[in-house]
Amino acid sequence: MAAVGEHITPTPARDALSRARQRALMIPDCMVEARRLANTVVSGWHGRRKRGIGENFWQFRPYSEGESLSRIDWRRSARDEHLYVRDREWEAAHTIWLWADLSPSMMYKSRFGTVSKESRALVLMLAMAEVLARSGERIGCPGIMEPVSARNAAERLANALVHAPDLSGLPETGMIRSYSDVVMIGDFLDDTDRVMERIAPLARRGLKGHLVEVYDPAEEDFPYEGRTEFSDPETGEKLTAGRAETLREDYRRAWFARRETLGEALRHLGWTFTPHSTGALASQALVKLHAYLSGQPASTGIGERP
Repeated sequence: MAAVGEHITPTPARDALSRARQRALMIPDCMVEARRLANTVVSGWHGRRKRGIGENFWQFRPYSEGESLSRIDWRRSARDEHLYVRDREWEAAHTIWLWADLSPSMMYKSRFGTVSKESRALVLMLAMAEVLARSGERIGCPGIMEPVSARNAAERLANALVHAPDLSGLPETGMIRSYSDVVMIGDFLDDTDRVMERIAPLARRGLKGHLVEVYDPAEEDFPYEGRTEFSDPETGEKLTAGRAETLREDYRRAWFARRETLGEALRHLGWTFTPHSTGALASQALVKLHAYLSGQPASTGIGERP
């Protein structure tokens, strides 16, 4: 539920065409911000730690009879009586599926957040696409764009999003092949069991996943006092609290319990979970996502009570 009066609250009467037009107006600015954000992250993504064709040095190994003489590293070989070949890492393109939930609840923005949850989710998705595209990875969006490996993949994704149908709820994933990575960005406010019912089958198929929970600071802190009316942007239902501050402790207890339950369930599947506030820098979430996708050690990102 969102407090009325802090933002423009979407209602069920707001039709799909209106939402699509609003998204189309937002995406160009999000693309500009995404490129700026991508430039803050090292774009050289991970090699596959396997010998093959690539640009990055991996190891020296003894020369084997029959190999091309052009592969011999003469400087290294000059150090002793053996011939050595310089191996490079295998850098075959990997497929990463990017998705952002653009349900009405994602339009929320309180006076404590710098942008709406929807805007932040779009920027993170497009920035991740930009970073991955520079590294030659294959990028797709379930139901929106087939995987492509191109320098302008982020632009293609942005254009596809402009013309995309309704993007509410978790995406259809039947087209995703095993051994891909899936990055999902949303608020994940649905019942945890319902979310996991959709995600668990993906993990069983061998997919590696990374969830980014985008939230507004007010959703976590519950800063409301006095008589406050809350409205559900999905259903339009309203709740009026005579003294909102009396609900704060119970609300925050339920909020963190939901987050911890979801995070623990994802960890059990081998997936990562990153809570991210719209009051924080977008680069914080992007750097953590980049580390996870690169196979680098990173913290779990599970939110803790302040």
